[in-house]
Amino acid sequence: VQLQASGGGLVQAGDSLRLSCAASGRTFSSYAMGWFRQAPGKEREFVASISWNGGSTYYADSVKGRFTISRDNAKNTVYLQMISLKPEDTAVYYCAFRAGSSGWYLRSDEYHYWGQGTLVTVSS
Repeated sequence: VQLQASGGGLVQAGDSLRLSCAASGRTFSSYAMGWFRQAPGKEREFVASISWNGGSTYYADSVKGRFTISRDNAKNTVYLQMISLKPEDTAVYYCAFRAGSSGWYLRSDEYHYWGQGTLVTVSS
């Protein structure tokens, strides 16, 4: 499975941005998707996850109410809509794929495939 993340960029505090992650290659009957991020000098951290049918989502407390994860299974794509961005949201954002799963998952070691990352920089 290949994951292609896009949509990162340089924005100002308070702005919005939408990240996309398209999956290709091997197909599965179901898969969970997630977003993680890694800020400079910090460990990778969980951001959001979404179940196979999109009916269940989970967010890190730091982004709850500002970020929304969604998916379009017809396009094999997951999105992360980010609003009210803060400088502390600056990080490389990675999408992740867990094969054969219907729920949502928090830990990075629960995912099987990773995208290359897209940089989000929020200036104050």
